[in-house]
Amino acid sequence: MSRIKNPFIVKGRIPSEYFCDRVEETKKLTHELLAGNDVVIMSSRRLGKTGLVQHCFDQPVFEEDYYTFFIDILETSSLRDFTYALGKCVFETLKPMGRKFVDSFVQTLKSLQAGWGYDPISGMPKFTFSIGAITNPQVTMNEIFTLIENADRRCIVAIDEFQQITKYPEKNVEAVLRGFIQHLSNCDFIFAGSERHLLTEMFSTYGRPFYNSTSSLHLDPILKELYVEFVITNFQRFQKQIGAEIVERTYDLFEGNTFCLQKTFNLAFDRTGLRHKCTEQDVCQTIDEILSDKERDFQSILSNVASRPKELLIAIAVDNHVDKPTSAAFIRNHQLQSASSVQSAIKQLLQDDLITFQVNEEGKKVYQVSDPLLKLWLQQSFNGGFEF
Repeated sequence: MSRIKNPFIVKGRIPSEYFCDRVEETKKLTHELLAGNDVVIMSSRRLGKTGLVQHCFDQPVFEEDYYTFFIDILETSSLRDFTYALGKCVFETLKPMGRKFVDSFVQTLKSLQAGWGYDPISGMPKFTFSIGAITNPQVTMNEIFTLIENADRRCIVAIDEFQQITKYPEKNVEAVLRGFIQHLSNCDFIFAGSERHLLTEMFSTYGRPFYNSTSSLHLDPILKELYVEFVITNFQRFQKQIGAEIVERTYDLFEGNTFCLQKTFNLAFDRTGLRHKCTEQDVCQTIDEILSDKERDFQSILSNVASRPKELLIAIAVDNHVDKPTSAAFIRNHQLQSASSVQSAIKQLLQDDLITFQVNEEGKKVYQVSDPLLKLWLQQSFNGGFEF
């Protein structure tokens, strides 16, 4: 039996034995990378992009023959932040390779030589420079990419929430990055993100720097029947039980959102005693606890949203999916102001990543709240609760 005490892992790398499905996606991503192609991965929020990339990196061919780097830039707000995150990731990933690599790093990054040092006791290298030490991000970035280009193995750099670069204050960030990337022959890139409308514009709009430069992988929810089997099997693996109907209803409630499902069953699994069966009440109590823990965060989010967008956000949450937000019926049912105010509110909510949309078979945009937990909390707070 594995040392893992809970098979529903919600953070860190997931061992293959506890990784649910994504067989075809892993094959496609692996094939594209081995062929030397850059890939853009688009999906809804918390649908498993990070897990898929890390699972792919754990394949023997990449562990043995490649250097792999994973950077999440969601919290970055400038090109300088990006450069710092990239440099730190490269250094921390390759530092275990030994003193030879560290010396090479220091010699290559001439713009930051003052920031490197060694611990006087252990003799281990330290990454001591601050973001403020980067006076010219493009120069430092060029040095980092030069180091990658000269590495003794092929490299793969995965950049999560890549659409964040469109929000940097500097001009032409896309062109700057594309200029560096297109000249690298020893490195492939994965660009992942959850704001699909922004990523689609970046990679599918003629004239944008990254237009037509990658292969695409659209990540959909794991099939219900596969996830249901995964949950039941892992409960049984640890001498516990859960009914298929409960798992199916939980899946439907979260519309297959991987993180929300994993979080719920992680806690429900702990709630269930050895040789006991997880009940509907156990799952409902678990979801209520999750929403209660997130309440202050959600209240803080709402407090920073203007009144008109807030009203629309609540209306979309109550209706679950909205394909005609400017229709007279929708505006009347939710006592919104006007079609024009709704249009302005949609733009703001999309910009703040509070709502997202998918295009249905008829070519219409269908809007929904980006975070399923926020949606349930809004339903609970403003519509008397949600139906399990």
